[in-house]
Amino acid sequence: MLFELAPTLAQDSIYICELPLSQVRLSHNAAFPWIILIPKQNNLTEIIDLAIDDQGQLLKEINQASHVMQRLFSPTKLNIANLGNVVAQLHIHVIARFSNDKAWPNPVWNSQVDARYSPEDQQKMINQLATAFQG
Repeated sequence: MLFELAPTLAQDSIYICELPLSQVRLSHNAAFPWIILIPKQNNLTEIIDLAIDDQGQLLKEINQASHVMQRLFSPTKLNIANLGNVVAQLHIHVIARFSNDKAWPNPVWNSQVDARYSPEDQQKMINQLATAFQG
């Protein structure tokens, strides 16, 4: 069965690259460096829905994504979250947070802090992240 991305995730993010288990996407909210890992399996809502080996692979990919975000952005803190209250499809947010960002120290959700990338800035961010994931 072909992997299907939840429409909300497709609408709110853009493709960066593929990892062995997950698709990596960039959130459209440019207020924060924010990527999303989405395991490429259908009908998953919880991490425990993955096979044990895939759970281990997801942890490796979260680790890789976290290192990429630290290396590229030197954040004050990484926020790593699996909520799924609005979009049930299993996905992991990895967000670089800074003590001077407009939502700090509160969570980004419902913060009303939002910005959009220009087409040029979005492509630059995608290229930067894709290169970092390859390296």
